[in-house]
Amino acid sequence: MTKRAKLELAELEARLGHVFADAALAERALTHLSAQSDRMQSYQRLEFLGDRVLGLAVSEMLYEAFPDAPEGDLSVRLARLVRREACAEVAEGWDVGPYVVMGAGEARGGGRKKVAILGDVCEALIGAVFLDGGFAAARALVRRFWEARMRVDAVAVQDAKTAVQEWAQARGLATPRYGEVERSGPAHLPRFVMQVELEGFAPERGEASSKRAAEQEAARAFLNRWAPT
Repeated sequence: MTKRAKLELAELEARLGHVFADAALAERALTHLSAQSDRMQSYQRLEFLGDRVLGLAVSEMLYEAFPDAPEGDLSVRLARLVRREACAEVAEGWDVGPYVVMGAGEARGGGRKKVAILGDVCEALIGAVFLDGGFAAARALVRRFWEARMRVDAVAVQDAKTAVQEWAQARGLATPRYGEVERSGPAHLPRFVMQVELEGFAPERGEASSKRAAEQEAARAFLNRWAPT
């Protein structure tokens, strides 16, 4: 690594709050596939790893922060916090764009500002920090940049079944119907699969440990497919 590259990495490390013992991990996390003929040398594998580490770290935060929230509520909050757009916003805060190595064509096409690339680089850097410093270091990074987001998003998640019903009513449609599709597991730990049906639309399913929660999951699946925000 050149002296200039080391200085640039030091600037990024200061923003991340993590100094890499293995600078090669950071370099790979910042390398887009368009700059490498060898896919293995791009950030893709680190992005795969970082996505899972991020999900675990945020899930842990949510579990601690909302002790009375049901699993469906936690799932909705998790999806909001780890979605690509959220990761891209964090990456923008780190100002990673200038550090990303990419092919000339991708760069000319505005690649350094693309949400997909920024989101992937964010997750790749989390994966790199995990490999470099272990889960404790990755968790600290995630908490540093996601905890405030979690607090801002702390408003109650709208009842999904109500949202589906209001959406249907606004379009003059019939009331959504819910039905049990499957039940499994022992009596003390059941799993229910519930289905929501609305005339003119393909049914959507949800799974949870209670019928009510599974209905909410089905309603959220319907909203995600037919009425995304």
